[in-house]
Amino acid sequence: MTSNDPQRSTRHDLDPHLQRYAARAVGMTASEVRALFAVASRPEVVSLAGGMPNLAALPLDSLSAEVAQIIATEGLTALQYGSAHGVPKLREQICDVMALEGVTGHPDDIVITVGSQMALDLVTRIFCDPGDVVLAEGPSYVGALGTFASYEADVVHVAMDEHGLVPDALRAALAAVERAGKRAKFLYTIPNFQNPAGVTMAVDRRAEIVEICARHRVLVVEDNPYGLLGFDGQIYPALRSMDADNVVYLGSFSKTFASGLRVGWALAPHAVREKLVLAAESAALCAPTLNQMVVSRYLATHDWKSQIKSFQEMYRERRDAMLGALEQHMPPGCTWTRPDGGFFVWLTVPEGIDTKAMQPRAVTERVAYVPGTGFYADGFGSRQMRLSFCYPTPERIREGVRRLAAVLSEELQLVDTFGPAAPRSSHGPLTPAPDTE
Repeated sequence: MTSNDPQRSTRHDLDPHLQRYAARAVGMTASEVRALFAVASRPEVVSLAGGMPNLAALPLDSLSAEVAQIIATEGLTALQYGSAHGVPKLREQICDVMALEGVTGHPDDIVITVGSQMALDLVTRIFCDPGDVVLAEGPSYVGALGTFASYEADVVHVAMDEHGLVPDALRAALAAVERAGKRAKFLYTIPNFQNPAGVTMAVDRRAEIVEICARHRVLVVEDNPYGLLGFDGQIYPALRSMDADNVVYLGSFSKTFASGLRVGWALAPHAVREKLVLAAESAALCAPTLNQMVVSRYLATHDWKSQIKSFQEMYRERRDAMLGALEQHMPPGCTWTRPDGGFFVWLTVPEGIDTKAMQPRAVTERVAYVPGTGFYADGFGSRQMRLSFCYPTPERIREGVRRLAAVLSEELQLVDTFGPAAPRSSHGPLTPAPDTE
């Protein structure tokens, strides 16, 4: 059949696969930061965009010896297929790691995944049909929004304040979903040092939020990659520690050890674990055995708790550099969060500034950030940006903030002279580039 739409015909002539795509593929688009990556990677550009952990504090010499030892003595196992469930010893060690946050889990209920991103994908695949609702903090992790979009779930954002997710906003969102005749399958939350906002859910809210979800028969998906990276040494109780029957806990070694190994996990209620194993088998057959054995050997032979303290100190120094530079250089009318852990600061600029429209000019001035719109599924965030302090040195952070403040001051002068630019439309949930978590 021939289309009467010349533009449509041209598209299909250029890419005949378009008409074969599944409906869920239509919403899969590249992140606005993916195109930025090539520019932001140039040495003259200070990138405050990417969420890459800084691995400079790792003991690389001893780690290289450990990897060589694994290959020499256990190579036939390490280089072979493994179970989709994961290496048993590592699952036992993960229980010890989670115990620091008050979580008591059984190794059999842990599924090792290729990073916690895979775990999030598997959970969404298991629970969400097209049109189901996922509740997520507003703003939320861009990789999660991309996953929800790929399974055609509808995202309803729940407001946060400086103390994290607001319980009354959660109640209101659930009531609105129920009035619309829809079904909320789970609440997705990053309770500690949230990505992108940097805020932490207040301890006295956690049990209340878990109870609200249980009453409405809504699962809680707790994503906690940053929980051990508190700058004052405080470790907050996991939501999973308050309700083992209705919380799926997602963890990762990407922020506390090595992101390139891509070792994460899900701790799930027993019945859910069975489905996760089956979904993991269909997605990847198994997570890399060698990578799991490297993490397991690291946990067994290194003082990993002291290593985490080294990371805490390094990131605290960088956080302080960013907050000090923001105080010194940002023009009046700007506000920002003050994280007590993690990687990110969430900056709000004055009315009339569109951070996505301003981004090319910032790159021209050799500084990069992530516009706020990428962290919402509904078009919000045009006055916000995420700034990452985890990777650059303190000196580079200060210089990057200085450059950014100069660009913003020029934009404010233009707004004063010509008025604000027309609002830009949102293109929906996006998929992150590897370094922009």
